[in-house]
Formats: sequence, C-alpha cells, structure tokens
Amino acid sequence: MIEKKEVGEKAVEYVKDGMVVGLGTGSTVYYFISKLGQLVQQGLSIKGVPTSKHTEKLAIELGIPLVSFNEIEQIDVAIDGADEVDPDLNLIKGGGGALLREKIIAKAAKTFIVVADSHKNVDTLGTFPLPIEVVPYGFEMTVKHIREFGGSPMLRQKDGLPFLTDNGNYVIDSRFQEIKHPKELEKNLNLIPGVVDNGLFVGMADAVITIMDKKLVTKVRR
Repeated sequence: MIEKKEVGEKAVEYVKDGMVVGLGTGSTVYYFISKLGQLVQQGLSIKGVPTSKHTEKLAIELGIPLVSFNEIEQIDVAIDGADEVDPDLNLIKGGGGALLREKIIAKAAKTFIVVADSHKNVDTLGTFPLPIEVVPYGFEMTVKHIREFGGSPMLRQKDGLPFLTDNGNYVIDSRFQEIKHPKELEKNLNLIPGVVDNGLFVGMADAVITIMDKKLVTKVRR
C-alpha cells in the first residue's frame, strides 16, 4: 500500500497546467487521481479523460473536470497502472477489466506513464494471466482459437455470471507461461475473430515509475 501511494503520487509531476490527462484504472492509479484532485482544488487547471466508469465516478467525486474524445484533439499525458512490467517496459494490463479503454487512451496520449509497485516488475511477462476482451457471441469458439496459441483460457466471472466490461464484452484470462515474444502474441490474438483487444501493451509505455531495491525509480523506454 505504501509503495502504491508513493509511485502513484509521484506521477502528478508529469501533469502541468492546461493539460488533457488520461486517467487510468486500478489501485495504484487511485493515489495519482486522489493527489490530482487535491491539486485541482488548489487551482490546477486540467481536463481528464477516464478509462473506466469507476475512474469517471472517482474523478467526479474529487472535482476533476472531465471531457470526451469529441471535445479534444489529443491527450497530453496518460497515467495508468499495470499488472506486469518487463525490462523493456512491455506490459500486461487488464486485471481490472478496462484494458480496451486503457489502450485507446494510451495510444492517444503524447506521453504514457505507468505506475507500478515493485511486485509488478518481472523478467518475462506471463505469470499474470493475460486478459483478452472478447465479444459474447461465439466466445466458446474464440476460446478454442486462443488455446491454439498455447494459452490456458478461462472466462472471467463475477458473482457466478460472466464478468462484463464497460463495453458489454467478456474477458478471457489466459495463462501463457512465459511470453517471450509479446509483440507477436499481441498481433496474433487480435487477428482471432471475436477478440476485441488484449492486455499486452507492447512498446507503448514511455516511462514506468516503480520501486526497485526499496527506492523510487523512473525507468524510461530505451
């Protein structure tokens, strides 16, 4: 909890007056958004674009002004969390189920900053099950195709029913053991009919704020 707060609050340094800011989803980003809300109350002028309904609700409670995509030209900086980060700053995201909106906003941002506690740093992606957003129609067949790429897919459930994303889709969580070629896997999974997108964020993060050897560090993409 202390690490999450430390890295989350550090990210506000990337936000400047007048910016359009992508607001991520998750327990670490919560601290970033909370700190940002304090700065807004103190006079910081920004506009936020939330990655989920949950984040939208939090931002409204904190008084952070929100805008939609049709009101902006671009996002200046997006701050979001991750479930895993490898040494090349490739990510697995989507543990909270917001991976599609998170990827749309990360892609639209001039700068994409990730906040992650020390437990999220891995040598190779794949220990955390990869979230894959799929349309409900024919998802059983989509699962079979995912299995053909070496995955062990499971339909995510909540309260005994299929978990629904903010977009009304299902999430398949698939273990792949070690993902040694994340770019290739990301592309192949997205070619499967029924897959909307997956939680591999390859070459997207510009920097990762994290804890290493009990010290706060910022790793920048080479």
